[in-house]
Amino acid sequence: MNQQDAPRRGLAKSFFYLSWICLLGVLYLLFDNVLESQYNPNKELHSQQQAGKSVVLTRNRQGHYVAPGLINQQPVIFLLDTGATNVSIPESLADKIGLQGQAWGKVQTANGTIDIQITTLDSISLGSITQSNVRANINPYMDDETVLLGMSFLKHLELTQRGDTLTLKP
Repeated sequence: MNQQDAPRRGLAKSFFYLSWICLLGVLYLLFDNVLESQYNPNKELHSQQQAGKSVVLTRNRQGHYVAPGLINQQPVIFLLDTGATNVSIPESLADKIGLQGQAWGKVQTANGTIDIQITTLDSISLGSITQSNVRANINPYMDDETVLLGMSFLKHLELTQRGDTLTLKP
């Protein structure tokens, strides 16, 4: 090999590595979308709903019902939780959407008693279902930005589960 081939070999190596990086980037984007669909099979809930109609949710691979919604007209992701007395909002998300606590309180969780801030939400929407003046907690101990949609919202609905679907009627 002579000295004139060295720059071409370096350029070939660069293209080889760049090709692998591009391939890995495409695979990441593809599988990230697949994983998101498995976590939230109800991702397109808003586009499927008509006002005044029931909402039908599909259970995700973990057996949970996850769906997009709105709190005070701000987009959020809900995880339906019939074991939660109130809607529970992570503090980081509450800060982003401008929620403020009205008083401090304590709640009993699976991990023990915690301090939370109590608030009242102007509105919550899940598909075509909207409720006003819903009691909620701002929880400083929740790690992600998923909102637990508790019984302060769900108690006003008729819930019917069949197979992998849950129907909520106003």
